[in-house]
Amino acid sequence: MSSSTNENLKSFDRLVEIMAQLRDPNTGCPWDVEQDFESIAPYTLEESYEVVDAIRRKDMKALRDELGDLLLQVVFHSQMASEIGIFDVNDVADGICEKMIRRHPHVYANETYANAEEQTEAWEKIKEKERNKEKTKKNTNIEQDSSTLDGIAIALPSLTRAEKLAKRAARVGFDWPNIDLVFDKIEEELNEVRLAIETRDEKKIEEEVGDVLFAVANLARKLSVDPETSLRKANEKFERRFRSMEKRSQKQGVKFDSLDLDSQENLWQQVKSYEK
Repeated sequence: MSSSTNENLKSFDRLVEIMAQLRDPNTGCPWDVEQDFESIAPYTLEESYEVVDAIRRKDMKALRDELGDLLLQVVFHSQMASEIGIFDVNDVADGICEKMIRRHPHVYANETYANAEEQTEAWEKIKEKERNKEKTKKNTNIEQDSSTLDGIAIALPSLTRAEKLAKRAARVGFDWPNIDLVFDKIEEELNEVRLAIETRDEKKIEEEVGDVLFAVANLARKLSVDPETSLRKANEKFERRFRSMEKRSQKQGVKFDSLDLDSQENLWQQVKSYEK
C-alpha cells in the first residue's frame, strides 16, 4: 500500500472520528446529537444535487468541496446506525466493494460481453438476482410478491422515476413499438386534460396533467434523452431569457410588469433572436 493511500485512509478515519465526537451525547454538538435518519435525509439529497450542480458548472474546486459534504452525509448516517448496532461505515464500504465486484464479472471473473448493450442487460439481470436473493432472505414468496419494477427508489425526482419505471416495463415488452405511437399517446392525454378542465374536477385535472408528463417522459426515453436534464436545461433557458427581457425593459426605462402581453412577447422574441 502506497504512502498516499495510507494518508487518504488516515483522512477518512479522521472524518469518521470527528463524526463520532460530534455525536457524543455528553461532549458533542447538540445539533448533531439530536439528528436522526429522517432529519438528515433532506441534507443528503441537497448535497447530492450540489455535487451535480458543480459538475454541470465544471467547477472542480466546488466539486471537491461538495463531494466532501456528500461524504460527510454517508459517514453521518453510518455513525447513527453504528450507535444502535445496525451497521457501521466499514460495513457500508465492504458492501459496495462486494457489490461492484459481483456486478463486474467481466473484470473480476471470466465473463465476456460483446458490447456495452449486452453488458447493461447482464447488469440488470445481476441486480434482479440480488433482489430475489434478498426476498428469499426475508422468506418472501418471490413468485407472488416480486415485480419487474422492484428496486426503483420512490424518492427519485418524479420525471427520473417515470423514465425508469417505463424503461423497466419496456424490458419485459410493455412498450410502444415506434415513436409515432408515443406522440399519439401524448395527444390523447392532452385531450383528456381538456375534457377534465371542462368538468372543473381539480383532482381529475391533476391526474390527467400527470399522465401528460408521464407520456412526455416516455418520449424522452424513446429518444435517449434524460428528462430531468432536459427539463433543467429548459428551466435555465427560460430563466436566462426572462432575466434578459427584464434588463431590456429596464434599459428602456419601463418596468417589465407594466408592459402589456404583446410588448412582453416582443421582448421575448428579441431575446430569442439575439441568442440565435
